[in-house]
Amino acid sequence: LFISLTLLGLVGETIIARPFINFTRRLLARAPLLNVIYTSLNDLFTAFVGKEKKFNIPVKVCMNRENNLWKLGFVTEKNLDDFGMDQMVAVYFPHSYNFSGELYIVPASSVEPVNLSPSEVMKFVVSGGVTKVN
Repeated sequence: LFISLTLLGLVGETIIARPFINFTRRLLARAPLLNVIYTSLNDLFTAFVGKEKKFNIPVKVCMNRENNLWKLGFVTEKNLDDFGMDQMVAVYFPHSYNFSGELYIVPASSVEPVNLSPSEVMKFVVSGGVTKVN
């Protein structure tokens, strides 16, 4: 049973799934707008669960010093010299109860590291602050 299930999985992946995925990628490559949307979403999901997780530097950012307003996010790019923005960093702020968010370019001086694991911070933010941090 184990050997037959393993062989069935191998055949299904190599004969059915892989050609279908390659066909879909070639089709998307021909449609410029769909290709941009697909690659952006693919990069976003890869950043969450892929081999190279991008959301691994949790930070808190002071958005309004007068009212002491802070947001939790993740540094996605430390060097923005290509955009002519030295001393600035890119911070991604995920939305609660959603797989979307916003990218802010903020002064590096407004960013403070959070001494928690990235997964704990992500759970806290996505849950709207309901999940307790261990």
